[in-house]
Amino acid sequence: MTVVREYDPTRDLAGVEDVERRCEVGPSGKLSLFTDLLGDPICRIRHSPSYLMLVAEMGTEKKEIVGMIRGCIKTVTCGKKLDLNHKSQNDAVVKPLYTKLAYVLGLRVSPFHRRQGIGFKLVKMMEEWFRQNGAEYSYIATENDNQASVNLFTGKCGYSEFRTPSILVNPVYAHRVNISRRVTVIKLDPVDAETLYRLRFSTTEFFPRDIDSVLNNKLSLGTFVAVPRGSCYGSGSGAWPGSAKFLEYPPESWAVLSVWNCKDSFRLEVRGASRLRRVLAKTTRVVDKTLPFLKLPSIPCVFEPFGLHFMYGIGGEGPRAVKMVRSLCAHAHNLAKEGGCGVVATEVAGEEPLRRGIPHWKVLSCAEDLWCVKRLGEDYTDGVIGDWTKSPPGVSIFVDPREF
Repeated sequence: MTVVREYDPTRDLAGVEDVERRCEVGPSGKLSLFTDLLGDPICRIRHSPSYLMLVAEMGTEKKEIVGMIRGCIKTVTCGKKLDLNHKSQNDAVVKPLYTKLAYVLGLRVSPFHRRQGIGFKLVKMMEEWFRQNGAEYSYIATENDNQASVNLFTGKCGYSEFRTPSILVNPVYAHRVNISRRVTVIKLDPVDAETLYRLRFSTTEFFPRDIDSVLNNKLSLGTFVAVPRGSCYGSGSGAWPGSAKFLEYPPESWAVLSVWNCKDSFRLEVRGASRLRRVLAKTTRVVDKTLPFLKLPSIPCVFEPFGLHFMYGIGGEGPRAVKMVRSLCAHAHNLAKEGGCGVVATEVAGEEPLRRGIPHWKVLSCAEDLWCVKRLGEDYTDGVIGDWTKSPPGVSIFVDPREF
């Protein structure tokens, strides 16, 4: 008999860690990715407005944890509309439409107890909590080649394939990456960063309504804007007028991104690598560290626990926006190097035009992550957008770092 109940850290930690160790992420026969949650199984969701973790327990006398699931709820942008409450139609502005969205992550079932309906039971119990707390949609992210996960959610749980963003991962080298001398990078304070995001990106799909909570979180390392050197905003200290004035009179091209410190929440480890791969990776690091002036790319030590920084809120405008993004990614790389991280990662829409400015290694990245969505209840947007699950994808998405 299997019982699903809320996670209790005082008695469940050892059992949850045991299941996590058994459930390595990755197809059989390939390199697998192991996630170490640093002794806190709910650390990846505790920064969300509302969250819950459930465990599946089996046995009568000697109880054993055989599965777990995590979930969180937040309010995000699901569409946009014209606000005509102005003097004339020419004054109309585009405003975001919000919905209460739930996210399922961290579903794990012990390999010895699979195909017994435990995963399905965990999902249904989590969805019930979502409904009780007013969530209208639920979504999950999984590898598109993880057939067992895809079958569970789309076949048994009623989810449909929704978006296919790309996870882009770049190694952190032993040398610092050069930033173009034609670009000035400016760090914004959280209040200014919030203003910029709300004024320019609040209608982007999945934009979190509580962006201020994200930017003020201790894991957020800052928001950075790139502008052309020599412009009125890139001419030295004291040139930044504030985000509102900046957006009113922007330079020809600019870009923005924020950095989140995942290293203090969890670590990753690639397992199953051959001895030859390990030796080659170590050789590249030795050469890079010994001769950093050559700027040779090196493979970080991903075969031992390593941390990562996540870049989010990537956006920009103008003919040189891609180059601006490239400079910001270089800046983020150098931050990750100082922080002792192994990689820098981000996730963007498949058709995101700025992705050309994001350096990444194909072997470390995922060209098509799969997001599946399910409608839990009626939309409270008064039928303006109808069913979000049937909406076409936009050019960009906003990936919340709290859920990466």
